[in-house]
Amino acid sequence: MELTPALEPFITADEAIAHVLTYLQSSTGLALWMVTRTVGDDWIVLQAADHSYGVQAGDVFRWSDSFCIRMVRGDGPQVAPDAHAIPVYATAPIAEQLTIGAYIGVPLIAADGSLFGTLCAIDPDRQSVHLADSLASVQLFARLLVTILRDELRHQDTVRIIERAESEAYRDGLTHLLNRRGWEQLVTHEEARCCRYGHPAGVILIDLDDLKFVNDQQGHARGDQLIIATAHILRQSVRTVDILARLGGDEFSVVAIDTPEEGMDLLIARIEAAFNAHNIRASIGWAMRNPRGDLTKALAEADRHMYATKRRRKAERDTHTAASSL
Repeated sequence: MELTPALEPFITADEAIAHVLTYLQSSTGLALWMVTRTVGDDWIVLQAADHSYGVQAGDVFRWSDSFCIRMVRGDGPQVAPDAHAIPVYATAPIAEQLTIGAYIGVPLIAADGSLFGTLCAIDPDRQSVHLADSLASVQLFARLLVTILRDELRHQDTVRIIERAESEAYRDGLTHLLNRRGWEQLVTHEEARCCRYGHPAGVILIDLDDLKFVNDQQGHARGDQLIIATAHILRQSVRTVDILARLGGDEFSVVAIDTPEEGMDLLIARIEAAFNAHNIRASIGWAMRNPRGDLTKALAEADRHMYATKRRRKAERDTHTAASSL
């Protein structure tokens, strides 16, 4: 039996989510419906159906300003036909940025029990008390959407494995890490995922302080050993899902996938401890991907931090050398 177009499966998860939002918009009459993700204090719009506010996918608001954080904490109801009548909503900073007469919001809970984000809606006008009748349907759709997102994210793990296999042609001959071309290819793929799913990510740049000295004083074979040892330490320090490359010469780079800032602090500490244990001196710079920016901008920021560290360490060594010669 041939299915009618209305019963055919959606081609992508994005298409399914978009249709859910459009349906909720039509059935409730609320102007803006969103699927969001929370990362720290960033409240990231993953998809939106909007008739009034001009909100679109990729917009970022402050989580602490939102109605949703108050809903998740249990300070406000999941349905507010008259948002002005709920003190915690009436005084929320988001109400100063947007005209909000009515609100619905439910949490999206990840498989591990953590908060992924929210399915929520607002409208400039107050609504009938019968808006509360929609809550059971919204909660059901929230469970369906978070299931779709969970399966989509699992699928992306498989896609990453395929991408890594395809990048085998772009390996540095000495360390067998990704070379610059392989790095650029995988970073492009990961940036698309960051935009689509709101993933946090951090970028690290590492520059060996002593490679030129080792090459000049001990020979290039010893310099190659230093590069190989550095690659081994980095491979042991990062996860297999992370992107690790030798960009050339004495410069290495990492993209830490789906890693918040506190996770980056731990990773940097782990790398520094491993370098110290092996008596490897390196300048490290890192930066978080800003949801309002991209991984390329984070890379540029990490590069600035790395060279600032390198200049500071050189100045400290020069000062120490000068003092020792007195």
